[in-house]
Amino acid sequence: MRMDYHMHFEKGSYDEAWVEGFFEAAKKRGLAEIGISEHSHTFPEFKDLYYEDLVLDDSFIGKFQQQWLKTNKFKYTLDEYFAFMHKLQQKHQVKIGIEVCNFQDQAKVRDILKDYDFDYIIGSVHFLHGWAYDSSEIKAEWQKHPLEDIYEWYTEEVEKLADSGLYDVLGHPFNIRLFRYLPDFDVTPYLTRVAKALKKANMVIDVNTGTYYRYPIHEISPYPDFMEIAAKYDLPIITTSDAHRPEDCGNYNQMAVDYAKRFGYEGSIRFDKRKRTLVPFDLK
Repeated sequence: MRMDYHMHFEKGSYDEAWVEGFFEAAKKRGLAEIGISEHSHTFPEFKDLYYEDLVLDDSFIGKFQQQWLKTNKFKYTLDEYFAFMHKLQQKHQVKIGIEVCNFQDQAKVRDILKDYDFDYIIGSVHFLHGWAYDSSEIKAEWQKHPLEDIYEWYTEEVEKLADSGLYDVLGHPFNIRLFRYLPDFDVTPYLTRVAKALKKANMVIDVNTGTYYRYPIHEISPYPDFMEIAAKYDLPIITTSDAHRPEDCGNYNQMAVDYAKRFGYEGSIRFDKRKRTLVPFDLK
């Protein structure tokens, strides 16, 4: 049984005709179930957190991020999201999720989320010291930081997410490889720290094909070195496409399944109201 729980409507709108393309793609690729995980920047409830955390000064990255926050952001409330998803659930098998950025004020995140009945919550590292490191427009910032610092910062952010106890899934683990800045030092201590934090928090890892088809690294996240450690720590998985367009729903899902099997995984997690079931890949 194959599923995809990481995708976003942000390139379009809450229009049933447009989002139908996600379900058509899922059917074409043999998915039994999908889940939508709208980015937290979709919702005005999170707006203050972005303005508190991001670099927004007159620097190169500050000016870009000022504009980024004004472009197609904060356009639907969480109530509007749930209303739209409940309408979709009248026609389709679809779960309600969310992908939340690694905000520093996790107490405020908890307060926002507490009144909503999500099926699952993904926590993802998207910022390092206020810098949106996965934005190609400000990729030059990578040149200013030793890669050892990047790995340390990333690991610290995952540890904070895990320690909050708010999240079911870590989104696209170690996607800091996305622009092919590859370490020439031993990263095992960082990989192990992340695995231990996720194990303690009872979190699932997101085997995500988005970095395969959307970024220069052209590999599934997490990459093999972390997958080996994840399997060693018996961390459950989901397989996802990180689709931002309807036609990408389920993209390379079979590749993700085959990849996970290489490390001994025989199934993925199915979520329902924050409860989880391990479902074999080969279950019909």
